[in-house]
Amino acid sequence: MGVPHVSPRTATLFPALAEGSSRPALTFGERTLSYAELAASAGALADLIGEARRVAVWATPTLETAVGVVAALIAGVPAVPLNPKVGERELAHILRDSEPSLVLAGRGDELPDALAELSRIDIESTATTTSGRTWPEPAPDHPALIVYTSGTTGPPKGAVLPRRALASTLDALEDAWQWTSDDVLVHGLPLFHVHGLILGVLGPLRRGGSVRHLGRFSTEGVTRELGAGATMLFGVPTMYHRIAEQLPEDPALAEALAGARLLVSGSAALQARDHERIRTATGRAVIERYGMTETLMNTSVRADGEPRAATVGVPLRGVELRLVDEIGRELPDGPDQVGEIQVRGPNLFLEYLNRPDATAEAFTEDGFFRTGDMAVRDPDGYVRIVGRKATDLIKSGGYKIGAGEIENALMEHPAVRDAAVTGEPDADLGERIVAWIVPADPEQPPEQAELAEHVAAQLAPHKRPRVVHYLAELPRNDMGKLMKKALHA
Repeated sequence: MGVPHVSPRTATLFPALAEGSSRPALTFGERTLSYAELAASAGALADLIGEARRVAVWATPTLETAVGVVAALIAGVPAVPLNPKVGERELAHILRDSEPSLVLAGRGDELPDALAELSRIDIESTATTTSGRTWPEPAPDHPALIVYTSGTTGPPKGAVLPRRALASTLDALEDAWQWTSDDVLVHGLPLFHVHGLILGVLGPLRRGGSVRHLGRFSTEGVTRELGAGATMLFGVPTMYHRIAEQLPEDPALAEALAGARLLVSGSAALQARDHERIRTATGRAVIERYGMTETLMNTSVRADGEPRAATVGVPLRGVELRLVDEIGRELPDGPDQVGEIQVRGPNLFLEYLNRPDATAEAFTEDGFFRTGDMAVRDPDGYVRIVGRKATDLIKSGGYKIGAGEIENALMEHPAVRDAAVTGEPDADLGERIVAWIVPADPEQPPEQAELAEHVAAQLAPHKRPRVVHYLAELPRNDMGKLMKKALHA
């Protein structure tokens, strides 16, 4: 097969596409595309997309989704990844808001009625030639993706991510993780959000490396792929918890993880207990990073740095990060200096689509994005996130307390399997600390006084829980994030 025509300028985001090599780029199950085959398939699809205003991508965890997004990026047309499990009302809102002119989907995909009025192009992953059209490289601030937020405070907002945000965040991770073209990444994440799509698919392609997608996460798949030469694993805490649970009875899994170069967790905090179980069984530490839809990646533990449980490392190259108090004053480093994380850099989104009010509110006058995440920072720059400003900052007895550090302390108690912390009104303290506990043994839950003493000894007396509720499970979403509003409901 001849080398497909992809100009060097077109391939700015993915230089390896221009090489047209036979090296594997994407593997989903038994199906693999080389860089030459990906260039041909994505180039042919880019020809069909033409100069569409925007395209929706029915983002199943398949080879077709990856080809569709790469094709849109080649054509310079903003892509809107759609969660295949999205509800009717939310899907209708996203389509009204983003107004795509086309929908890209796998040939066998059944699409909901809400997409019926859009022109459909079936994604082919077997093209061998393109028209030879040369696509000019758009400007760095040209929209690349429109990714919708989870909508926890109203209808989802479309974060418009420019091409320079993708490039800068992936290149900063190249530096932090020593990511090269020799790396082979394994993951089983969905492809409609930042973690699975941008980091997990576009990241390896920008490096000229390879990704092996599991389709659906399983410890067997992790064992197989890491054992067959893969070097990196991306996952969320739910996945690493399953790995930690499986390790004592699965020496093959332990051996596979021990051979990995890098284990990365994100999207939510990984419990210290799971960190330790994995490290003990494999000799490998899981590193954590911190990002958002609007900012892509902000911080990470470096590959050549010290992995510390309950931290998300240091700011990435090019990212300015500060902690501020309630009136916007920058805070010094220190364990009791809890402030909101604000970031500035080329990794930031352009705007919330059609929401100038929300966009203006999200930024400070000097261009920092207000993340709404609360953190403390160690003297050496390591960031420790303690929760969300809206739900996890507890003001009790004159202290500002982050729920996350109390949750981590509670998880170190042997009688606690899972824990959440919230605040509730208190006439004397302002707010009192409430713990929601999943006991390791439901028949013998730990007493409130025992947990309070444990937290006071680990942290400080004013951080001890005053009320304890016992649950069979905590409400979490598919990414392992705790849904605290559901606790009080």
